[in-house]
Amino acid sequence: MKNKKYGILFDLDGTLWDSSEAVIASWNEVIDQQPDFHKKGTIEDMMSLMGKTMTEIAYEFFDTVSKERAIELMELCTDHENEYLRSHGGVLMPGLIETLEELSKKYFLAIVSNCQQGYIEAFLAYYGLEKYFDDHEDFGTTQKPKSDNIALVMERNNLEKTLYVGDIQGDCDSAVKAGATFVHASYGYGKVPAAQYRIGSFPELMDVADSYFGAAADPKEQ
Repeated sequence: MKNKKYGILFDLDGTLWDSSEAVIASWNEVIDQQPDFHKKGTIEDMMSLMGKTMTEIAYEFFDTVSKERAIELMELCTDHENEYLRSHGGVLMPGLIETLEELSKKYFLAIVSNCQQGYIEAFLAYYGLEKYFDDHEDFGTTQKPKSDNIALVMERNNLEKTLYVGDIQGDCDSAVKAGATFVHASYGYGKVPAAQYRIGSFPELMDVADSYFGAAADPKEQ
């Protein structure tokens, strides 16, 4: 039985999948059509921008145009990115689907990301993963920082105990601020030296979750 009061919330990029190559390809298709911005995106650019809000990314990447134009270019790129990912996908972390299937039988699962509207949906749709997740939230919808969105998902689903799984220090800071316990996905993009829990591969999350939630071997339906 599934305990709906025990929640595992996930970052997306670097935690559940790696979409960097597909994102770069989609952005560069848009950039090729612009008369006032010509800098092509690279893997290094994507790595440096991971975890930031869409507004921060716009100002940092599209740095040779006005802020208003940067936001406009960002919207063009992310709209095309969502369409591109729905048809091309990204690279799932090894063991992800099998582990999600088992976790979803026991715990409430959700995704909280700093991405644009439609990005999480593209991830879920390409791989048919909607059935494993109970909720999701993103910066594009709320225009709020990740800590607020983690807290929002926890509150609206009445979660009593929550793990947040992410791969960079910003994820850890957001989780702690929201009142969740952080799990560092050390296979991802960043280092989090002081993380309380750490997994070197996605399937290791099963043991961490069962240990953290205690009597999770036979959780009771709430």
